[in-house]
Amino acid sequence: MKTTFAGIEMGSQEFADEIGGSLRRVEDLLIAELSSGEDFLTEAATHLAKAGGKRFRPLFALLSAHFGTRPQADEVVTAATVIELIHLATLYHDDVMDEATMRRGAVSANARWGNSVAILAGDFLFARASRLVSTLGPQSVLIIADTFAELVTGQMRETIGSTSGKTPVDHYLTVVWEKTAVLISAAGRFGAMTSGADDITVDRLARLGGIVGTAFQVSDDIIDIRSESGESGKTPGTDLREGVHTLPVLYALDEPGAEGTRLRELLLTPSGERRALTDDDEVAEALALLTASSGMAKARETLADYADRAYAELDALPDNDAKGAFTSLVGYTVDRVG
Repeated sequence: MKTTFAGIEMGSQEFADEIGGSLRRVEDLLIAELSSGEDFLTEAATHLAKAGGKRFRPLFALLSAHFGTRPQADEVVTAATVIELIHLATLYHDDVMDEATMRRGAVSANARWGNSVAILAGDFLFARASRLVSTLGPQSVLIIADTFAELVTGQMRETIGSTSGKTPVDHYLTVVWEKTAVLISAAGRFGAMTSGADDITVDRLARLGGIVGTAFQVSDDIIDIRSESGESGKTPGTDLREGVHTLPVLYALDEPGAEGTRLRELLLTPSGERRALTDDDEVAEALALLTASSGMAKARETLADYADRAYAELDALPDNDAKGAFTSLVGYTVDRVG
């Protein structure tokens, strides 16, 4: 029987079975919600949901629910499904903006049906999420409205670049929070809140979600540079080929000496704009320089700092199977970078 979900070790078989059952309830509700519209909507709306995925965000909500008194409540499943609907909706829109052709091993919705259908399918998922969250009460509606706003703000901030005097690193980490961590934070808050956890615990699990979400992105940044096997789901150097400067790159570009100078020559235009690498030899050279750079070491230190913050939040939670699962998750997030 399965005792690991999305890289998280569940510990006992009994607890794994319980979480697996809750995930199946989320899956059933997810597909039911997306299949209840007009026929011409259903295929596009269910496209990504049926393509699979780790369901990490609803899993985070379900684990958080085990710090309340009603972890199996219908409201918990509803909240976890709302989080996944929002996540899937953002993927439709991201693929349009990125002109992606594949998602989760399947042809992306925009490549299959065109941008207009993909955007409208994403909008439909947002609408279904809004309908479901309305059944949880006005406080939940407010949380999701604020989460929507931060997701859009993060996408806009990434698109237009830093305009507020932030350093490149501060700008990048702010975007990571708004585009990625905020939804995992909402998962922690929703899971705990709908299961009847006290306010202090709800806030703690929301913070834990934000920390873990940021840490996971930083670990992906590191893996994209140093991995030879594409552990992040991308070919190493993909970010460099797209002109995306992740945390290790931003740190390394500030390095003095010949290595830093050469990296700036490779990754920046003479006017200081980001440069997408198209030559395989240049990509290989940049990856080698980055792997050996103090920027990579500093990114690892940043990841370790986030892990320490996560462990501090976990230390204040009561001991149970969910705490063990979250501890496993934090360890996995650090260990996966090697």
